[in-house]
Amino acid sequence: MYTPVSSRAASVYRQVGVQSSVDGASPHQLIQMLFDGLMQSLNAARGSMQRGDVEEKGRHLGKAVRIIEEGLKGGLNPAQGGELAANLKALYDYCVGRLTMANLRNDVTLVEEVVNLIVPVAQGWGEIGAGGRPSA
Repeated sequence: MYTPVSSRAASVYRQVGVQSSVDGASPHQLIQMLFDGLMQSLNAARGSMQRGDVEEKGRHLGKAVRIIEEGLKGGLNPAQGGELAANLKALYDYCVGRLTMANLRNDVTLVEEVVNLIVPVAQGWGEIGAGGRPSA
């Protein structure tokens, strides 16, 4: 299938833009990007479930699980983070379990449960980056 040059250029531009954002980001900003990507995947999964699009649902939930496992959980430092890191690890493990069940049961309420658990953590992370001020 032929892809017009303008579409290919736009795709490359988006990839470069994302890579540039990652390359220039602080560790704090990288975690914020993970939270943002996680929320996008969870919202997309909810939409896919509501439309009955099983393939897209699985793709979005799989991406969300990878973000949690490889990004958020993988970025924890138990030696420095102590009890907080242990609590976040437990929360992330619980969220992965709920998303797995959401996928198996096609249960949007389980995805919504994860959203409700992650949003306060993501907001808290954003406030840390804003110097303790709530982010706009």
